[in-house]
Amino acid sequence: MAEDLTSEQLQHLDAWWRAANFLAVGMIYLQDNPLLAEPLRPEHIKNRLLGHWGSSPGQAFIWAHANRLIRERDLDMIYLSGPGHGAPGVLAPTYLDGSYSEIYPNKSQDAAGMGRFLKQFSFPGQIGSHCTPETPGSIHEGGELGYVLSHACGAVFDNPSLIALACVGDGEAETGPLATSWHINKFLNPMSDGAVLPVLHLNGYKIANPTLLARIPKEELASLMRGYGWEPLFVEGSEPMAMHAAMAAAMDGAADRIVAIQAEARRSSDPTRVSRPVWPMIVLRSPKGWTGPAALGDKKLENFWRAHQVPLPNPKGDPEQLHMLEAWLKSYRPWELFDDQGRLRPELQALSPTGRRRMGSNPHANGGLLRRKLRLPAIERYAVALNAPGQVEHENTAPLGELLRDAIELNPDSVRVFGPDETASNRLQAIYERSKKVWMEELLPEDAGVNGAGGSELSRSGRVVEMLSEHTLVGMMEGYVLTGRHGFFHTYEAFAHVIASMFNQHAKWLESCIHHAPWRAPISAWNCLISSTVWRQDHNGFTHQDPGFIDLAGNKSGEVVRVYLPADANCLLAVAEEALLETNVCNIIVSDKQSHLQYLNLAQARAHVAKGIGLWSWASNDDCGTEPDEPDLVMACAGDVPTKETLAAVEILRREIPSLKIRVLNVVKLFSLTTPNEHPHGLSDRDFDSLFTTDRPVIFNFHGYPWLIHRLTYHRTNHPNFHVRGYKEKGNINTPLELAMNNQIDRFNLVIDVIDRVPRLGSRAAHVKERMKEAILANRAYAHLHGMDADDVTNWRWSAGRAPAHDGGLLV
Repeated sequence: MAEDLTSEQLQHLDAWWRAANFLAVGMIYLQDNPLLAEPLRPEHIKNRLLGHWGSSPGQAFIWAHANRLIRERDLDMIYLSGPGHGAPGVLAPTYLDGSYSEIYPNKSQDAAGMGRFLKQFSFPGQIGSHCTPETPGSIHEGGELGYVLSHACGAVFDNPSLIALACVGDGEAETGPLATSWHINKFLNPMSDGAVLPVLHLNGYKIANPTLLARIPKEELASLMRGYGWEPLFVEGSEPMAMHAAMAAAMDGAADRIVAIQAEARRSSDPTRVSRPVWPMIVLRSPKGWTGPAALGDKKLENFWRAHQVPLPNPKGDPEQLHMLEAWLKSYRPWELFDDQGRLRPELQALSPTGRRRMGSNPHANGGLLRRKLRLPAIERYAVALNAPGQVEHENTAPLGELLRDAIELNPDSVRVFGPDETASNRLQAIYERSKKVWMEELLPEDAGVNGAGGSELSRSGRVVEMLSEHTLVGMMEGYVLTGRHGFFHTYEAFAHVIASMFNQHAKWLESCIHHAPWRAPISAWNCLISSTVWRQDHNGFTHQDPGFIDLAGNKSGEVVRVYLPADANCLLAVAEEALLETNVCNIIVSDKQSHLQYLNLAQARAHVAKGIGLWSWASNDDCGTEPDEPDLVMACAGDVPTKETLAAVEILRREIPSLKIRVLNVVKLFSLTTPNEHPHGLSDRDFDSLFTTDRPVIFNFHGYPWLIHRLTYHRTNHPNFHVRGYKEKGNINTPLELAMNNQIDRFNLVIDVIDRVPRLGSRAAHVKERMKEAILANRAYAHLHGMDADDVTNWRWSAGRAPAHDGGLLV
């Protein structure tokens, strides 16, 4: 315990910390002479100085004290680095505890290995300045600010013995995602979850400005943290030995409080009786660039923003700075820390935990090692029964909710569903039959109502996490997945952009794992269902109409990104069956929640998803004779509403111009449109040409922005004949058909497109074209008069080109 620490033990703590600081400075500056065995010369200095010193000593300080806590209490603990580009404060400790050298043997714990370890930092072809996947013990890169607490929370969900020590940078604390994520304590159940121990690291400055939380009065900061539901323990100062004593006391106090909270909760066998505790957190106020040079000329360095990155910018060319750097490095007295061979002295080696208890070697930070394969029930039980295509409607996402419900039952401690207050809205409410929403705050009688009629679906032990912060939810899911479990996130399409940068960072993390850190075991997929889509946001208007999230996926490596556009419920089930079991990928699944026409039975849907692009023979008529004909055109579609409108257009064409040979293609795997060398879903040129032809017009009705299809197909043989319809930022409070007509993805505009694109039709189809124009005008007028679409449109069913049951009418 802290009060029992002797002066010698505190001195050893300080020596270990000095060793970490020495290595952190060496990483930024040195390419040779790692132990200062000879006077420092310009050639020992890197030609390009990159890195961030400012937060490194504070982070190493936290790590040193965590080591003591882990050793003395046999704790299961991981460390998450929130400050941006603070890798030296993490890399140095993992080198000192031996974790780094075990993974990278050429970075051995001797003078030669230390030299290679220091030189590689921010060096071309080597490692970067934040906690990338190459960093042992890391599940959080820190380069993108705001997610350290949500990642930590996800890591401890269903990990009752784990403590996630989360260092929050005070610059990071100014971000919206971090400010919101202080609320993670409302979702942590001390009975079944682990604990997050936040350390708010107030070093006072960002790149060129003071930080807000470092400048407000201490009482105000304490009130802010207490208002969020945390009890702050303050460690403040700059004198090392006094700070070591204070930090040891704070760490012991926090650990004691965590143990007491969990013990009290776990004495009860009734999870409903557990309430939210007040968890401890630490506020560490220490100087920016602590222990670094105080000033350069008349410019203040330590405890000022100039210490953020490289405090001495030119020691290679300025003899004075070279002398200052040498003095700085020698201030850590490396000869006391390392022997002549460059090995950490035994009494300091003993300060690190051993084996898997080292934070650099904890298996939770390489979650694939702990991952158990997801158990999925047979999807046949959820399939929508069909007698014929396009005859019945069903909510596409509802069967997926049933599948997720039963997946939770089969994987009771390793599956969670995350969504911003929209689980029922997105028609996934079947999940509540197995698991409610986790809620550690006050429960009111009306939440349950009489016999559960309240409908709030709240529970202390729920496995659904809902909060109106997409950032926090996705951060939780990422922490959950990165530590070896399975997560599923869903959101409204227009607001998926909120987490666009998180998707980008996770995709980059996965790609780095594959290429640069193969020692990391594969983790479960990052799954995102995008629902409440653009074409059914006619009632919410223009602000809710944006299908552009999938465009981001086209910018990422095909190795790690998948996009699915299932046209109906059975296709969505088949997609889920494939996507949920993948590893090291990000899955984006676009499926609207409303009732839609159903086209394929389950066997057909499975085959369709396996192929990625399906030729729907039942909707085509280019293979009706004894010999197959070349089609006059190809009608392709991707997405539920574009598929319906395409089929409606095909029906009109087959009725009005029966001699026209039409091939209907449906795309469910978006990246099947590109080539295999670009994406594993990609079709070969031969298969693509076989489906889309090499010279016939292709009318492609697309769910998203039309130029994405052109991006994916520009190098295909027939790309010049591709004519893509999609969302064009034309929307308002419209009826569904009116919204489609505004963007020209509707049946009538598609028919006009065909007439304009098929050369042989010419003026022969002038009358049909006129009727389509009149239908557009008539249907728009009907919508503006009645506030809804005509029954002929709303209740349209596929009839394979048979004559309509009425003569005239709005549908034509």
